[in-house]
Amino acid sequence: MGNLVFFQKSRFPFYATILLLFFCTVHGGGNETDQLALLEFKKKISNDPLGIMSSWNLSYHFCQWRGITCGKLHQRVTILNLSSQRLQGSISPYIGNLTFLQRLNLNNNSFNGEIPPQIGNLRRLQVLRLDENLLSGEIPSNISGCSNLLYINLGSNSFVGQIPSEFGALTKLRTITLEYNNLTGGLPPYFGNFSDLEGISTTVNNLGGTIPDSLGQLKKLLYLFMGGNLLSGTIPPSIYNLSSMYVLCVPQNKLHGTIPSDLGNIFPRMTEYNIGDNLFTGTIPASLSNASNLERFTIAINGISGNMPSLEKLQKLWWLSISTNNLGTGRDGDLDFLNTVSNKTSLERIAINSNNFGGSFPISITNFTSLSILTLDKNNLHGNIPAEIGNLVNLEWMYTGGNKFTGHIPEEIGKLIQLKKLDFQGNGLTGNIPASLGNLTQLTHLYMYNNSLSGVIPPTLGKCQSLLLLNLNQNNLSGPIPREIMSIPSLSIYLGMSQNNLNGSLPLEVGTLINLGVLDVSHNMLSGEIPPTLGSSIRLEFLYMQHNFFQGNIPESLSSLKGIQVIDCSYNYLSGNIPEFLADFDSLRRLNLSFNDFVGMVPEKGIFKNSSAASVVGNKLCGGIAELQLSKCNFRNSRKGRLTLTSKLVIAASATVCVALAMSILYFLYAKKIRVKPTSSSSVNSLLQVSYQSLLEATNKFSSSNLIGVGSFGSVYKGILEKEEKVVAIKVLNLVNPRASKSFQAECEALRNIRHRNLVKLITACSSVDYQGNDFKALVYEFLAYGSLEEWLHPIINIQAQIQRSLNLFQRLNIPIDVASALEYLHHYCEPPVVHCDLKPNNVLLDDQMVGHIGDFGLARFFLKTTQNNAAPLSSTIGIRGTIGYTAPEYGMGNEVSKLGDVHSYGVLLLEMFTGKRPTDEMFKDGMNLHTYAKASLPKLVEEILDPFLLQEVKGDVSSRKDPQNQGNYVIEECLISIFEVGIACSDEFPSERMSIKDATAQLIGVKEKLLN
Repeated sequence: MGNLVFFQKSRFPFYATILLLFFCTVHGGGNETDQLALLEFKKKISNDPLGIMSSWNLSYHFCQWRGITCGKLHQRVTILNLSSQRLQGSISPYIGNLTFLQRLNLNNNSFNGEIPPQIGNLRRLQVLRLDENLLSGEIPSNISGCSNLLYINLGSNSFVGQIPSEFGALTKLRTITLEYNNLTGGLPPYFGNFSDLEGISTTVNNLGGTIPDSLGQLKKLLYLFMGGNLLSGTIPPSIYNLSSMYVLCVPQNKLHGTIPSDLGNIFPRMTEYNIGDNLFTGTIPASLSNASNLERFTIAINGISGNMPSLEKLQKLWWLSISTNNLGTGRDGDLDFLNTVSNKTSLERIAINSNNFGGSFPISITNFTSLSILTLDKNNLHGNIPAEIGNLVNLEWMYTGGNKFTGHIPEEIGKLIQLKKLDFQGNGLTGNIPASLGNLTQLTHLYMYNNSLSGVIPPTLGKCQSLLLLNLNQNNLSGPIPREIMSIPSLSIYLGMSQNNLNGSLPLEVGTLINLGVLDVSHNMLSGEIPPTLGSSIRLEFLYMQHNFFQGNIPESLSSLKGIQVIDCSYNYLSGNIPEFLADFDSLRRLNLSFNDFVGMVPEKGIFKNSSAASVVGNKLCGGIAELQLSKCNFRNSRKGRLTLTSKLVIAASATVCVALAMSILYFLYAKKIRVKPTSSSSVNSLLQVSYQSLLEATNKFSSSNLIGVGSFGSVYKGILEKEEKVVAIKVLNLVNPRASKSFQAECEALRNIRHRNLVKLITACSSVDYQGNDFKALVYEFLAYGSLEEWLHPIINIQAQIQRSLNLFQRLNIPIDVASALEYLHHYCEPPVVHCDLKPNNVLLDDQMVGHIGDFGLARFFLKTTQNNAAPLSSTIGIRGTIGYTAPEYGMGNEVSKLGDVHSYGVLLLEMFTGKRPTDEMFKDGMNLHTYAKASLPKLVEEILDPFLLQEVKGDVSSRKDPQNQGNYVIEECLISIFEVGIACSDEFPSERMSIKDATAQLIGVKEKLLN
């Protein structure tokens, strides 16, 4: 009004006064500072897929812009709320000019860079939410200038350094959340001065030291989350004086001490008590039963002993985890505490494994019809498994292995149709395997080894079409191997039937198991020839067939087992020459062909150059390296040891008599149940053992000439492990980056139990110290000579040779098929499923056959379904990151990781391979991206978006054909359209609209067959 008065006194024309009023209405009059600050904020937004910033223009008063709320009196910005809008960019320092701001909420976006220190100018700020972003650097101490802060959440970012000491000035704080970062140092004692503080969460950081005793002064504290750190010492006694507490959660630290004797009385409102994975000792107090509001009680992985008290009053308890302690006496009555909750139906998870509990299977458990997880394994339980187990119709996991259970497996087990994992191993169970197991169609893992089960393997197990692992080793099973077992295509981890009395031949259907990693049928009475269909199990890595009656030649079809690591066919009646292809297997590291009837010359290359890796004793062989101590070959009128027809007939007749006699003797021994224990070398988990010294030597002291790549978490060197004469890629972690250690752990976990020909193979890992006493971590992979897909899609011209790499049409089709096959395996045939989270060309590596392999599992996540809405995944602790351009858009909104996120990344990668354009290309702006670019060009403009190199090849190929009707051009164009359609369907913005990876694989294989025809 002051300006208006001035102009009136100056006798300003009336129409000018009206225009000025309009100007003040539109532009805010005296608050141009806020408008300017918001426009500067907008400039820092690099990607706005939802078009939020489109309303931020001068056509509207800034108080009407999306996400903005202004005060009614002064029209100044009081709330800036852009939560979950998929925004990318950095936070402008001009944010500090919004001096009337009370709430700043930017969570669940992809803001990167550091928090600008100017944020400390916001003295009226009460709520600060920057969680679930990509922010990094240290937390600025200037935030202490926001003296009216009530709530601060900086969780799920990549902050480093210590919690600023200046935060002690924020005395009005009610909650402080710093979880899932890389913060170091200790917990500040000044937290105890925040008299209104209700919640603290520092979960999953690298905070050390002790829990400050001053926290006991926080009379209003409701929850305390400090798990996944490096805290030591004890929980201060003062903490147990906070009767208002609902949650005390401090797992995965180095805390010690005992549980207070009056625990159930001092926390009357307690809903969760979690001290798991620490160093606590002592006993569980009887007062626990008084904590009537308790829902989750977790003390797993400690040193707690004694008996479990009554749970009679814990009517809300649904999660009980006391595994891996020293509880129980090993005698009857140890599990009577479960009888005290026999009328409860709310229990969903009971984990009491790895203790010293004795007694029989607690019948009271069969009343818990809501139970989804039951782990009783590794105790001293005995007696029968009750038929009432069939009442647990919601059970998903049941582990009873490593006890002393006897009797039959009840037929009622077939009622548990939700079961995914079933473990009976290491007991004294007898009788037949129930045919009703065939009802468990969701079963993925079945462990029955090391019992006394008899009878035949029920063919109904073939109905379990989700099985990944089946282990029936070390029983008394007889009869033939059912063809139905060999027809379960999902079997990928392990199929074991060794040390039984199985007879007959190995079914031809074994070729159906194309994803199988380990096949063990050793120590049985199997006969006949090795089926040639076994060569179709192309992902097989470990093959154990020793101590049977197999005869005939090793079929030539086994040459397709390119990834095989161990073959043991010893103690059989195999004959003929040793196949040359065995010497060509690069991955083979143990071969045992001893005590058969092989003849002729032993090869001198490949595995046969190492006498400790290849065993051929007990045959009729000659030649080979000197260490094998075989006679020299001396063939007359023959080639490579081939005998004359007369000699063959004489040997065959003699062999027939010997075989018949030997089979009679061996059958008698088996009838007497004589067992031959497997050698320790049969372990499927054996790995090369490497030290820091060996890696130092392998890389010429980590020479720059050996450096082949540098990433955010470390450097990759090419090296040669001298002992194994093996070329490898060695990833040395940069431990200065706090996330590198978590990447190391995640990658080890991801690659430990999965195997697939299209996954980069982790050979071993090294966690040690260097010669300066610094921590040293490295991962050793197979070396893939042709580098990353990135180098082929976007090559750099070789100045010296004046050449550049390029991929032809079939290579651009084969590689995505390889990648899709690997994703299909990770998503559908791993348990728990694995989500890669960072699929991009840099993480697809090519071998010398141009076969694609997915690598870099540093951000991988593992997920386990639960029955709770607040499900807890088995996952790596690394935040969800991925790479801009490939990451699924729903991740930016805070959605959970899913298989469809990988599918989106795959779709982008496929489009990139055929357009030659990165998803971050400068042309993609104003709402256009690689997906919309391809979609808008189909089907008529497919040639215009095709990579120029590929277009040149396609046109040249068609023009060279004698095809007057141009049919070849039509077929290729049709196939290209189909490929783009797959990429577009996979990269759809909405997860529910995306094509499944199974369908994508099938369609691309169909395109390939069409091109080949």
